[in-house]
Amino acid sequence: MILSKNNSLLLLHFIIVIWGFTGILGKIIELPSVIIVLHRMIIAGTTLFIINQIIYQKIQTPLKDILKYFGIGLITAIHWVCFFESIKLSNVSLALICLSTISLFTAILDPILQNKPISFHEIVLSLIVTIGIIIIFNFESGYSKAILLSITSAFCGALFTIFNHRLIKKNHKAMIITAWEMLGGVMCILIYLFLQNEINSNIIPNKKDIIYILILGLFCTAFAFSASIEIMKKISPFTVNLTVNLEPIYAIILAIIIFGESELMSREFYIGGFIIISSIFTNTFIKHKSLKIP
Repeated sequence: MILSKNNSLLLLHFIIVIWGFTGILGKIIELPSVIIVLHRMIIAGTTLFIINQIIYQKIQTPLKDILKYFGIGLITAIHWVCFFESIKLSNVSLALICLSTISLFTAILDPILQNKPISFHEIVLSLIVTIGIIIIFNFESGYSKAILLSITSAFCGALFTIFNHRLIKKNHKAMIITAWEMLGGVMCILIYLFLQNEINSNIIPNKKDIIYILILGLFCTAFAFSASIEIMKKISPFTVNLTVNLEPIYAIILAIIIFGESELMSREFYIGGFIIISSIFTNTFIKHKSLKIP
């Protein structure tokens, strides 16, 4: 399907809303976080393997690449487990605000992993973000574990974003990468559950959760990922990165509509959140300006 630029922009915002809705589903689904991620990766991985088979006919992937994908799949699984657990221990608003630090984690980790100096403005903005997190931490101390889990999720999210970006630059196909990463995450979770002696009937979702998990795996993961690749053909990376920063805002609005007062936080939380999101937008604009070619 060929999209116009305007339709691609509309689809991008729709995808961001879908990603924000992921947090809503994490709150609604009654299963433990690890089991939610297991089912999400099984559904998304299976769907992407089927799509890959249709598009590429034969999928021949070297073993050394599969091992790389499995390693990234493990990081992705940890990222999602920490995110969903953070939501279960607090609420969608807090988890999404802390998760939004993924952009600055990426900005810091990428040059470190490539042995390049970190930009001065990114150091300054990181310190400002830290102030925002400290404000939230101090005034929402009852959610300290949830805050740490969400920040850990952001750190892991930055790592797999950087690793995937490197693979894409080396002409690895994005949908094949993701399919193998989903399979790797599934295998790692199953090994963990086996070692914990937790592979039993409790991993089977009830009827209500099955519907939500299907939405999570098919709609919020497989569809959103495939669509995000398609819109890259019409929209610049700057526009995509800038729009993705709206995810916590969309998610908080959705959460307040669906869950009501349980999502309302202290005034200091919103001050800290504003500091974090403003810093991320500022970093996106500065980076775009420094990379822009006349």
